[in-house]
Amino acid sequence: MTTPMLAGTTVLDLSSVGPATRASSLLADYGARVVKVAPVPRDAGVQITPPHYAYSGHRGLERAQFDLKSPDGKGAFLRLAAKADVIIESFRPGVVARLGIGYDDVQAVNAGIVYCSTSGFGQDGPFAAWAAHDLNYQAMAGVLDCGERAPGDKPALPGATFADSAGGGMQAVMAILAALVRRGTTGEGAYLDVSIVEGVLSLTSLYIDEYLATGAVPGPGHNILTGRYACYDTYQCADGTWVAVGAIEPAFYRNLCRVLGCDEHADGQLVDARQPAIRAAFTAAFASKPRDEWLHAALGADTCMSPVWSVPDLVDDPQLRARGVFVEAEHPTAGTFRQLGPLLAGMDKTPRTHAVPDASVTHTDALLTEAGLGPDELASLRERGVVA
Repeated sequence: MTTPMLAGTTVLDLSSVGPATRASSLLADYGARVVKVAPVPRDAGVQITPPHYAYSGHRGLERAQFDLKSPDGKGAFLRLAAKADVIIESFRPGVVARLGIGYDDVQAVNAGIVYCSTSGFGQDGPFAAWAAHDLNYQAMAGVLDCGERAPGDKPALPGATFADSAGGGMQAVMAILAALVRRGTTGEGAYLDVSIVEGVLSLTSLYIDEYLATGAVPGPGHNILTGRYACYDTYQCADGTWVAVGAIEPAFYRNLCRVLGCDEHADGQLVDARQPAIRAAFTAAFASKPRDEWLHAALGADTCMSPVWSVPDLVDDPQLRARGVFVEAEHPTAGTFRQLGPLLAGMDKTPRTHAVPDASVTHTDALLTEAGLGPDELASLRERGVVA
């Protein structure tokens, strides 16, 4: 096993859910030491405790609890921050500064810190304090309006949390890694203002840039990616299952027509007037056989045809299994189960059983001892409910 790429990097994660948590889980899968910083439990308070199977990256993370509204709790957190490389937070804009743990506060004890704030709309602007979730971010970035739908139909709910994961979490990771690279050369830290909506805009850049350059309004049926042509669509098979076809290149489209027995349409791929007839022919062809027969017929034929897997289907997909996408995980009370393993290029994918810690277990004492607190000081903090 090679040394993980982020070995020796310490991340403090102040988030509980959402893009920041996805970012810290990715950093952990790259080998960073990630400490989840949560509030001290209160008798009347509600703590967000994800189930054992949520966020695969919870495996192997350390956990600490501080009362950040207490001066001593803030001080204890800053002791950890002084030795950290990265801090990630997802409070509403202005909250960390009011708590005394914002970028300026941490930079005073750690000049090289990479401090990443994730929020829906960024740290400033008229919508900065808005409450929102993944659906709202996709809606405001144009994703929902551009998806295929019949005239008058409502925009479809997306099948995945693209905004939280790619727009927010992955954007945060890229920014953090870039900042760490620069710090390695200059010693300079960074403050990173991650706006989830702006991250999603990067995912819809093809449509936005086209409109800005030409005035053409994107939307359902506007171009090849949003349902204009039959060569890029989904079709139901005889057994009620579905396939997806993405035959954009002319050669792949001709191969598709040949496999479907629709050679008479091979010269009409991008002819608008012929799309109803082509779509009807493709629909009838796919409806004549079960999905697996079509997949077998398309095997090696370069048709850009794929099955529309359900989650139960995909977890047994032979390609994904061959790539080691799924791993065994073990939780102290929930037992052993499968989950997504480290997925991205460069992560350690050595087969092993991953330990998923129970959310009630904390490492506060060990972390603060490592940061230089003595036993008496630590006992006093714990007795007063400042740490847990």
